[in-house]
Amino acid sequence: MKIKATTILCLTGIFFIMTSCGKTESADTFDIGALTSFELTSSDLHDGVWDTIITNTDNGSNVSPQLSWEPVKGADSYVIYMIDTSAGNWLHWKSNGVTETELPQGWAPAGEYIGPYPPGGTHDYEVYVFAVEKPATEIGGEFDAENKDFEAVAKQLDEDGHIVGCGRVAGSYTKGD
Repeated sequence: MKIKATTILCLTGIFFIMTSCGKTESADTFDIGALTSFELTSSDLHDGVWDTIITNTDNGSNVSPQLSWEPVKGADSYVIYMIDTSAGNWLHWKSNGVTETELPQGWAPAGEYIGPYPPGGTHDYEVYVFAVEKPATEIGGEFDAENKDFEAVAKQLDEDGHIVGCGRVAGSYTKGD
């Protein structure tokens, strides 16, 4: 009986150590760059510069850029964000529940997309497509506003929708181009 009690106590201790270490680590760390990546492309990006048509400027048409990627294994749907990294991660695009993998230019409705409109100079814009294994009930980030901690927005999405992959495409736009 003494051996059984010791074995049970030992196994219980090992289980406790293993589960608490895993939970602490995953709850405290999140890195978008560590996610499984997939190729994301846009025909509205040339030599690292976004086409004017996607901008919300005098010369632009304020239409979302064309995007395409291959379906991601295990993904139920996709979540799209576009941020201006030069302006505190200003959120220009926020779409949830996307099931297509070929989005034509202008696909996003006005309530989910507002094109780049830098106040001056050159700004850098990144589009993220997150593949999630279950639909996200709600996605974080304040639309058409600064979102300083974009990693926290992605972490919340991972906790809600369980991210299985991420595609990213980036380019710049200069006011007046």
